[in-house]
Amino acid sequence: MTTDLSLSTLSQLPQRVSVPSYDRAQLSPGILHIGMGNFHRAHQAAYLDRLFDLGVDHDWAIVGAGVMPFDAERRAMLQAQDWLTTVVELSPETYAARVTGAMIDFCPIDAQAIIQRIADPAIRIVSLTITEGGYFIDAATGEFDAAHPDIRQDAAAPDDPVTVFGILLAGLRQRRERGHPPPTILSCDNIPENGHVTRQALAGLAGLICPEVQGWVMDEVAFPNSMVDRITPATSAAKRTMVAETFGIIDAAPVVCEPFTQWVMEDNFPLGRPSLEKVGVQFVDDIAAYETMKLRILNASHAALSYPAALMGHDCVHDAVADRDIFDWVQQLMRTEVIPVLAPIPGVDYDHYLATCLDRFANPEVRDTIARLCQDGSNRQPKFILPTITDALAQGRPLDGLALEVALWCRYCAESDALDDPRADRLREAARHAQQSPAGFLALTDVFGTLGQQDRFAQAFARQVEAVWNGDARSVLRGFLDRKAA
Repeated sequence: MTTDLSLSTLSQLPQRVSVPSYDRAQLSPGILHIGMGNFHRAHQAAYLDRLFDLGVDHDWAIVGAGVMPFDAERRAMLQAQDWLTTVVELSPETYAARVTGAMIDFCPIDAQAIIQRIADPAIRIVSLTITEGGYFIDAATGEFDAAHPDIRQDAAAPDDPVTVFGILLAGLRQRRERGHPPPTILSCDNIPENGHVTRQALAGLAGLICPEVQGWVMDEVAFPNSMVDRITPATSAAKRTMVAETFGIIDAAPVVCEPFTQWVMEDNFPLGRPSLEKVGVQFVDDIAAYETMKLRILNASHAALSYPAALMGHDCVHDAVADRDIFDWVQQLMRTEVIPVLAPIPGVDYDHYLATCLDRFANPEVRDTIARLCQDGSNRQPKFILPTITDALAQGRPLDGLALEVALWCRYCAESDALDDPRADRLREAARHAQQSPAGFLALTDVFGTLGQQDRFAQAFARQVEAVWNGDARSVLRGFLDRKAA
């Protein structure tokens, strides 16, 4: 028997499904979250749900928000089930479902409605999962891209914004005008120093509108850095069917994820925060080293396995990890070229962390896809791979494997019929000519910045492009491994 998910049907769900023990009618909003995708609902919202289940901090419930066209469909799905989400944790040892209830509302998909929520003094944190490409970073400089057309539009019409940062700034301006202190702005995206990047974007836009407001943003608004981690694939029709058949729940937007979860934050919340340390969140003074570890080992490993796996015909991540050539390639790249450039963290064993990551990738129950990992490479490579190349150059360390990773991405861009990237057309064109002109691919400065002008990297990339185009992906990986073993 299956049951449509709603607040009125929670008592009808099978006993094996965990449900909130708290009274959702007693929750009140404290957080506005922009970007109500799978990751947020499996991660931040799940932590808050567990906290509320302890009987504390019920004034920190979530109000959802979204600015993209697809957010309207997700909002309608969640509204029909009283904003509840089924979170299913899967591994060979775990098959567990919990209905989470930390979100109690979702703004209409309308900039003015979101602005009014931000202006509400009950909202003390505004959090974001807007993807790595949503922060208007100029790859050539690493700074805020003030020339982006959407930013220019918001600067010209600040009361009618189209970007997340325009909406944030409009809400903050209203709070300032009404004499209310600003909320903390908390990025939960996978970008280095995400709090600093968020501050840079918001202050940069403010500077185009009103220098006085820019100074207020820089002086008064808190932007703690955070590091988040949980593998959370997209929800397919097959996953919705699995949730119905296995757990008896008809949920239009369930989330399937791995059991592992991690959240590390700087403790900088002037208007207070929920006591998330009670449910396993780590609060630290400086998050930079933890963040770098995750981006350059876990996320970089995902990138390193995804492109050869796609070229070799793998569909699922666990199948790619089971391929010995891919597994050995990722492990060797991380151990010989990535981990050696990382600053040590007291008490942290990077090799053990890498082994944990690979073990998580091998989880067959999550069925994470290679296609998901290949998405948005032009925004992910500058966050996960290229900084290590920059450090390797500065330290005089080997980078042939890193150059090979970029060359494999290049060939994927040239051959993929479904290149899912905001720069797809330019990437495909440059990649298809890379065999004759490898420098042309590196000349995409909005991806590579000035890195393509570094001779040692440019030469290594040219060598690896030649190898990748003259052989198949498997033979290229084996060649790299043989050279490392020699």
